Amino acid sequence: MTITRRSALLLGAALSVSLVTTACGSSGGESGAGATAAQSAAVSDADLQAALDAGGSITVWAWEPTLKQVVGDFQAKYPKVKVNLVNAGTGNDQYTALQNAIKAGSGVPDVAQIEYYALPQFTLGKSVTDLAAYGAGKLDATFTPGPWNAVRSGSGIYGLPMDSGPMALFYNKDVFDKHKIAVPTTWEEYIAAAKKLHEADPKAYITNDTGEAGFTTSMIWQAGGKPYQVDGTKVGVDFAADPGTQKFTAAWQQLVSGKLVAPISSWSDAWYKGLGDGTIATLVIGAWMPANLESGVKAGAGKWRVAPMPQWESGGKATAENGGSSLAIPEAGANKKLAYAFAKYANVDEGVQTRVDGGAFPATTAQLNAPAFTGKEFPYFGGQKVNEVLAESASQVVSGWSYLPYQVYANSVFNDTVGKAYVDGSVTLQDGLKAWQDASVKYGQEQGFSIG
Repeated sequence: MTITRRSALLLGAALSVSLVTTACGSSGGESGAGATAAQSAAVSDADLQAALDAGGSITVWAWEPTLKQVVGDFQAKYPKVKVNLVNAGTGNDQYTALQNAIKAGSGVPDVAQIEYYALPQFTLGKSVTDLAAYGAGKLDATFTPGPWNAVRSGSGIYGLPMDSGPMALFYNKDVFDKHKIAVPTTWEEYIAAAKKLHEADPKAYITNDTGEAGFTTSMIWQAGGKPYQVDGTKVGVDFAADPGTQKFTAAWQQLVSGKLVAPISSWSDAWYKGLGDGTIATLVIGAWMPANLESGVKAGAGKWRVAPMPQWESGGKATAENGGSSLAIPEAGANKKLAYAFAKYANVDEGVQTRVDGGAFPATTAQLNAPAFTGKEFPYFGGQKVNEVLAESASQVVSGWSYLPYQVYANSVFNDTVGKAYVDGSVTLQDGLKAWQDASVKYGQEQGFSIG
């Protein structure tokens, strides 16, 4: 099974304008979806069961492929419920369609897959339901900290985590062995490995990078950076003085300036080819990657392994999330009780194991701690118990990270700013991030945010 790309999918400015303007136009006090849920009566488990027994129809917009089996199993268990699973597009395409339906007042799905980085925008835009009234607050021990934090805003819970992307180092063992390169445990060692590899084989690179917002923010996250400060419509953006950002740029600039990263875009044909022929030797990426390698890089079978993410300090144990999605319930949905019952089935109950069996990486602690999960051997990775590394990473995600409530827009202008450091070297990564900061601040001010 190929898991769709999880990071840095872009959405046009029109969506952000519509959502943010709505949010910033609200008055003080509890507002939006949170107020709606808070003002309504709590929905009990008995209420949910009654809705399932009564039956009805719900529409789910999602592109995650394992949900197809989940829908089939759900309908078999609750035969009076019909689930219409629709792929309305991946990431930005679906978000645009969703916002158009919300604005039109018709055709809004009952459940929608929304990536973690995009969820704050829908939350602040009053487009998704606070699930606290449905009992979601009791699930705080169900999920790992990274995904659980990503679906929360204040006291509200605006989605149920579907999967997660704790980061690790995927590396081509054959390439490392050939050139006698030790698996790096720190970023300093990683840079040294990049130099050694490229000197030994000028066609080979430690990794690829042409500039990607999701990867960059995840690396800053791991370094302890907190460039975004968000409190409702009060927003701070500071890459210039943020210590974590400076750690990242100081290290990664060496790779960019030294032409030690392949100038190949991820997910391109050239990228898949490089992963297969050994000219791209590592990926620092989310835990959802194994299925992509297995299905998309068959030439790499038996060659790849997984190691902990290199650390900024020797002996450290810090990681970050890179991608992942929630199932959220649009405020305009027609059948919220059935919608929540389905989301809970898919992301908390039986559906989780179905998805894990299909290749998804869970956000649930029960699956991550299960011996059957951690002990699974992956033939593609030479029989390695890959999930041991990935599950450990999930427990080491640095806390306190926030995305902008208009992160989707910010990501869309990343290549116009930071991207220049990769294209022609006319700016440094640090200068590019400052330009990205300025663009993000300007946009936030235009939409009525209070920028601190």
